[in-house]
Amino acid sequence: MSGYMETFYLIIVLAPLFASLIAGLFGNLVGRHGAHWVTNIGVGISTVLSLLVYKHHIIDGAADYNQSIYVWLTSGGIDFQIGFLIDKLSATMMVVVSFVSWMIHIYTIGYMQNDPGYQRFFSYISLFTFAMLMLVMSNNFLQLFFGWEAVGLVSYLLIGFWYKKESAIFANLKAFLVNRIGDFGFLLGIAAVLMYFDTLDYVEVFKNVEQHADTTITIINGEPWSLMTVICISLFIGAMGKSAQVPLHVWLPDSMEGPTPISALIHAATMVTAGIFMVSRMSPLFELSATALNFILIIGAITALSMGILGLVQNDIKRVVAYSTLSQLGYMTVALGASAYAAAMFHLVTHAFFKALLFLAAGSVIIVMHHEQDMRKMGGLFKYMPITCFTCFIGSLALIGFPGTSGFFSKDIIIEAVHYSSLPASSFAYYSVLLGVFITALYSFRLFFMTFFGKENMSREKWEKLHEAPAVVTTPLLVLAIPSLILGFFLIDPVLSGNYFGSAIYVSSENNALSIIGAEYKGIFSFITHAFLHPPVYLSFAGLFVAWLCYIKFPNLPGMIVGHIGFIYRLLVNKYGFDDFNQVFFAGGVRKIGHLLSHYGDAKLIDGLLVNGSAKSIRIFSSFIRHMQSGYLYHYAFSIIIGLLLLIAIFVHGVFY
Repeated sequence: MSGYMETFYLIIVLAPLFASLIAGLFGNLVGRHGAHWVTNIGVGISTVLSLLVYKHHIIDGAADYNQSIYVWLTSGGIDFQIGFLIDKLSATMMVVVSFVSWMIHIYTIGYMQNDPGYQRFFSYISLFTFAMLMLVMSNNFLQLFFGWEAVGLVSYLLIGFWYKKESAIFANLKAFLVNRIGDFGFLLGIAAVLMYFDTLDYVEVFKNVEQHADTTITIINGEPWSLMTVICISLFIGAMGKSAQVPLHVWLPDSMEGPTPISALIHAATMVTAGIFMVSRMSPLFELSATALNFILIIGAITALSMGILGLVQNDIKRVVAYSTLSQLGYMTVALGASAYAAAMFHLVTHAFFKALLFLAAGSVIIVMHHEQDMRKMGGLFKYMPITCFTCFIGSLALIGFPGTSGFFSKDIIIEAVHYSSLPASSFAYYSVLLGVFITALYSFRLFFMTFFGKENMSREKWEKLHEAPAVVTTPLLVLAIPSLILGFFLIDPVLSGNYFGSAIYVSSENNALSIIGAEYKGIFSFITHAFLHPPVYLSFAGLFVAWLCYIKFPNLPGMIVGHIGFIYRLLVNKYGFDDFNQVFFAGGVRKIGHLLSHYGDAKLIDGLLVNGSAKSIRIFSSFIRHMQSGYLYHYAFSIIIGLLLLIAIFVHGVFY
């Protein structure tokens, strides 16, 4: 069986890559149908084989696979290799990435059917899947960095897919630049690992990590810094960029400029989950730095609360879901800071399904509304789009953590884990995620009610053409709705028992808050009933009720509230001023520096002094020489006499000195 599995691992990675190359390089040859068939088959193969890998490693309990495929480079006695580490953590991610991507590939057939870049889009999303699979299956930091940068590159291409749209080009440039900031920190962390461990292999690094638990290094003013803290914070800065944590979150809402399928793929299963996965994979390192864990807790808590609040004032249906992603990533990050890595991964898995469902449901609405995205111009769509409405309702329930849904189990565990955490920042994080439950329910059902119920606010022309989206769009919605509802029932037992991820995740005994929750766990239904003794469930219900009051019962109420909190509302609409600050300080500052360098460095110094100055000097010297070369004999005789007199003067002066 193991021999077959090794072949499976290669096929899982390479099938989407080959499909992408065929659709991209031979798109005109295979045509539109050929492009979607070859990429759907490629990702479908990856999905089926990933399910077999999942069964092999998680259900059957097979041993971890850790082998190098080939040595890419040898330098300084260190081998830079390409290889796979397949354990319970990577097997889970392989299923999530490939399955969600496959559903989005199918959905794309309907969503992008009239787009002139049809083949190019399928090539990109298949390449995106390949890059993410390379990232999660890697067994070393080099391959991790390759996948990390590859998903960043393809996201740049996809966010700016409609390259004739100025806002799309601005958005993909913004995503690219912000992620470069995070990647700089990420690269510093990898460099520190290589410098002190002399290897980039995960297993070798984790095996020797205790040797450097007390190692200090000097960075600024001779002050000693913990090596593990420096490495972990550097790596986490990379995660802040990829997983869009404050203040490196600004690129993610603007990524909505890309087509809806790529919004779903970025937000649900690929790029933004990379940072959460990476920190979970590096748990043996992070467990040695309480400073890094506190830092992660604070950043995650700020993101979870502040980004959720911004979702309350968005009117673009996709941007509401985008800010929801930011907030939920904050929840996962908080779990990482509380050393509840298994809970973070649990929420990553459930979130992948219900968030993909919500994005695709939003895309279904956008298709029917002829690419109208403003919820204020919708309303009453339930009568015309019952399947989309039903699936969006399921996704919304999972998002708010309604008891029994998959999101309920994963989110409740995170909140409890933070509550039991002994870190200094845990109190702040706990109340932040607790308040975030109410806010999540409020913005989620604000979207649901404004879109599907209430007054029909669209024009009569659109109203007369309303209908359910085609089956190629609604089928993935129905498929994704199933795990959004029931997945938590299957995963909560192994996650709380500590057996699900096994040795793939390491937690020190003093930080193991999940073990406390696991000790109190008495079964699924007991867990559900026990939740009614704690605030999150009631906060969720309260948010749903307030959304009903504001957008169904008293639809004029939100406008009245905004009239009384004008300044706060404008602050939220301006996204706390992050974008304005970045535009003025960073973008504006760089432009001013560039202008100064161009004016003084390029125009004045290089062109003016060095280039034109050299030419001018030669011209002056040549003019002088030209006047000396008059062609008259008496001029030359006079010059010779003057020269002789100078030589005599020098000679006489030298002798008598």
